[in-house]
Amino acid sequence: MSIATSSATESQRESVAWPVQIAGWCCGLATCVVAMLGLIAEWDPGLATAQLLWLAVAPVAVMLSRSRRAKPITRMETPTSAPRGWATDWLLALSFAAVSFAVSSMIATRIGDLPPAYHDEYSYLFQAQTLLAGRFSFPSSPVHPELFDQMHVLNEGRMACRYYPGTGLWLAPFVALGHPYWGPQWAGAVATLLLFWTGRELGGRFVGTIAALTMALSPGVGLFGNMLLAHHPTLLGLGVFLLGITRLGRTRSGWDAALAGSGLSFAMLCRPMTAAAIGLPFGVEVVWWLLRGDCQVQTPTRSVSKDVGLSSADSSLLTLRVGVETGSRLPKGSQRLAVLLGLGLPLIAGLCVMLAYNRDITGEWLTSPYQLYTDTYTPRHVFGFNNVVRGEQHVGPKVIEHYDLWAENLTPTLAASNVFTRGIASWLWTLDVLPLLFTVIVVASGMTLLDRRWRLVAASILSLHAAHVPYWYVGIMGWHYVFETAPLWCLLLAAATQRLFAEWTHSRRNGLKLWWFGLLTLSLAGNYMAPTGGWKPRIFRGINALAHPRRQQSETRRWIEATVKERPALVLVDQSETEASHLDFVTNEPGLSGDILFGRMPLRDTDLSVIVRDFPNRSVFVANPKRKSIRAVQPSSRPR
Repeated sequence: MSIATSSATESQRESVAWPVQIAGWCCGLATCVVAMLGLIAEWDPGLATAQLLWLAVAPVAVMLSRSRRAKPITRMETPTSAPRGWATDWLLALSFAAVSFAVSSMIATRIGDLPPAYHDEYSYLFQAQTLLAGRFSFPSSPVHPELFDQMHVLNEGRMACRYYPGTGLWLAPFVALGHPYWGPQWAGAVATLLLFWTGRELGGRFVGTIAALTMALSPGVGLFGNMLLAHHPTLLGLGVFLLGITRLGRTRSGWDAALAGSGLSFAMLCRPMTAAAIGLPFGVEVVWWLLRGDCQVQTPTRSVSKDVGLSSADSSLLTLRVGVETGSRLPKGSQRLAVLLGLGLPLIAGLCVMLAYNRDITGEWLTSPYQLYTDTYTPRHVFGFNNVVRGEQHVGPKVIEHYDLWAENLTPTLAASNVFTRGIASWLWTLDVLPLLFTVIVVASGMTLLDRRWRLVAASILSLHAAHVPYWYVGIMGWHYVFETAPLWCLLLAAATQRLFAEWTHSRRNGLKLWWFGLLTLSLAGNYMAPTGGWKPRIFRGINALAHPRRQQSETRRWIEATVKERPALVLVDQSETEASHLDFVTNEPGLSGDILFGRMPLRDTDLSVIVRDFPNRSVFVANPKRKSIRAVQPSSRPR
């Protein structure tokens, strides 16, 4: 946008301001009413009522701050040299990282020192322990390997986590220290720090502050910081990628390309489809730049108001367009090559690691453990529509019946329902529905005024949701497949706040700024605390949902370890009466050398004396967690 057209654009911006704000206010009222009726899961009607009352305060704030004339905005161009205030920025970034770590730690104290809950967590622990041993996999048991079939662990000649190696690589040092949950917590803290710098790159210190602070206080991010899953390591990799790729949009530097490529490569070693979906819009833009040949570099220019109430260092909050595109000479071949190599070499290195991982575990370069596990044990969980119908055509003898039958057949109706649920849940657990509903309306209304890098951030959210449309499961807490949109939503929230503040500064309605911060405060505080009899904070629901299966795991483990005195032992776990499909007590460390090995109770026609004979150095027991019964197996015993 040139200086010559700035007045016309400013007029257009003001002409849409009030319709946009009124639309957001009306949608917010309607959504609160729906939540007050108890129709939105995890949004307590009491909190919705409080938010509805706060929405009613907005017209009062408008009337109290009404002015007879709007103050004009004075534009000026600032030099394109690096921004000042690095010490302040680093202090802010480190502070937000500390807040993120503190929130995750606070949640951890409420859960207690308990073992993991989900199948996947034990699989990632298995992977981290395997990598600590300097291997990708271990041989399966030479006798009765089927006893040690562990959920999400491939056991076809080699025992290995079915998932990709990046998560285990990140968790390994924390597992070695004896504090595995520090892994996701530190990843969340560093990702928050990186988000501040990304926001600062896109819109200045103000944007970085809003984005990083809301992510640090996000209830969903804090909860997932207490799960040994791939999400936080992926978040870390994507944080590096976002910082590098947004800088690359301005600098076209090979170093920034290398930063982006390294982050995306690590994220792909954790969650390949998630990384690819978020990187896709940015990748298309880079490829277009490489092919079209012109060098339209984003050079900083800022729009400044003399009456903002902020320092000049944060003057960029008045506009989302922090740069202008200026045509210049064709880029040198060396510049294009540097960008291409910076992005490409880390991705190629990551792909080589992935291929080596595949070859070691499955014996084939192009067959991943994830694919082989699905084909062998859970064919109905296959990606795509009609998954159950297609999967039933490939059911084999090793299918895990109770888990495989959990899958629902994906139809267009179910897919649409999943998309809606994931969208609402991502708002609820990232921050809250109301602020992010306003964010969508405000950002969408000014999309044509956005710096193209902001448009790519928005496109990445859509891309990740679209990538998971063809999957039947909605996700843990309704959103874990789109969990990595959380930092992107925080960035867009900061962008919306920036635009709203520009509007309200221009119209001298500063009371609305206080009202907006009140809405953000109520939404954040409502996640963690409530007045007596007001509502149940959302975080407690998440903690209870996570703590309950972890307590069950802990109680069962303690009971077996206290009862089984003759060691080393093999405990065959009879889970036929266990109700929860997500609970599985057959978990072992790599190498199957533990003092107590947990095995899966074999079929009823199996002679247990054969198992006793084939494990001569171990006492054999049968345990039923549901009945809390354990009995020793004698050499001549058969199952009853």
